[in-house]
Amino acid sequence: MEEQVKKAGEEVDTIGGGGGEAVRVLVVDDSPSDRKIVEMLLKNSGGLFEVIAVESGEKAMEVLGLNGVTALLNDKNIDVILTDYCMPQMTGYDLLKAVKEHSSYPSIPVVMMSSENDPQRISRCQGDGAIDFILKPLKVKDVQRLRSYSLGRTPISKSGTKRKLPVDWIAESSSYETCQCCAEVAVS
Repeated sequence: MEEQVKKAGEEVDTIGGGGGEAVRVLVVDDSPSDRKIVEMLLKNSGGLFEVIAVESGEKAMEVLGLNGVTALLNDKNIDVILTDYCMPQMTGYDLLKAVKEHSSYPSIPVVMMSSENDPQRISRCQGDGAIDFILKPLKVKDVQRLRSYSLGRTPISKSGTKRKLPVDWIAESSSYETCQCCAEVAVS
């Protein structure tokens, strides 16, 4: 199921995730290739995710309705926000702070991602409310972790029992792995 949300001539791509119980992930990344990688990883996860992908913090603010305009997806909730840290104009860190300070969204899990493994950046983001910090490029195990962050926000099924995930989908730990990353972007 593929649909597009349009506002003032702009488009936000969405990829259907297989029904009302899919986890809605707002992916924010200024790199088209990185956005596509995340979309494909989530799309190929057996219909567990519905992806709304935007290219900037400003667009994410529009989708969430945090910019004073009615939310583009006002009839549906976002379960998890996955945002790049370093973006022009509005960084992922700025988006994190805006989401956590807004009274309607402080409980949405925000996961930061970056190609740089900077302990100070990671600590700063987690100190301001990020639930995790994932190193790019994303991997399948990162997708599994992303799914686990939405568990507390998933709706109760029609039968009245909570959904249960297979054990292999639950993240074993939230420890960080070190990997070799090339960072050519100066950070503020």
